Amino acid sequence: MQNPRTFGIVLGLLGLMVTGIGCGGKTVSRIATDSVTDLSGYWNDTDSRLVAEEMIEDCLTSSWKQPWAVKQQKPTVIVGSMRNKSSEHIAVGTFIGDIERAFVNSGMVTVVASAEEREQVRDEREDQQQYSSEETAKNWGREQGADFMLTGVINTISDHEDGETVIFYQVDMTLIDLETNSKSWYGQKKIKKYIGRGKYKP
Repeated sequence: MQNPRTFGIVLGLLGLMVTGIGCGGKTVSRIATDSVTDLSGYWNDTDSRLVAEEMIEDCLTSSWKQPWAVKQQKPTVIVGSMRNKSSEHIAVGTFIGDIERAFVNSGMVTVVASAEEREQVRDEREDQQQYSSEETAKNWGREQGADFMLTGVINTISDHEDGETVIFYQVDMTLIDLETNSKSWYGQKKIKKYIGRGKYKP
């Protein structure tokens, strides 16, 4: 015959397991990809998109573009490195994608492929020389050179006290003339976020 005490322990463990299963369910709902979401307070997709759009708009309305407008030509831009020197993990690739999209969608500049993308394209072009028809194979030496390179860096400063945190983000971008190495535009965007129990009233 089973020990009553052992039987009671088993029943109790089963009850805890059932309770855990019942309370552990997740609710998933789809939301608009352009909606503003701030669950943790840290850098997210909204920050990436808005910072890219605002800074590129400022870049394209700056004085460096005036000579190109007079000639009715579009400058060619390449987006270089965006260094993450913050204390967080930031998806820099997504940020670069947002920057390139803002450039392209403006219709005011031509954006060329990055160094990594060019290597893939060149491999494909080399492959075409051997396997594609003469009429469709793409020629060497026809790549469009960039006039400017955009580089940037993301920094953060964090302040913590009694379970409350203030994070300061600073994004700096520089547009560099590839022929002269001169800095044609310098942009800066700052974001300050409070994470805590609601004591602080901005």
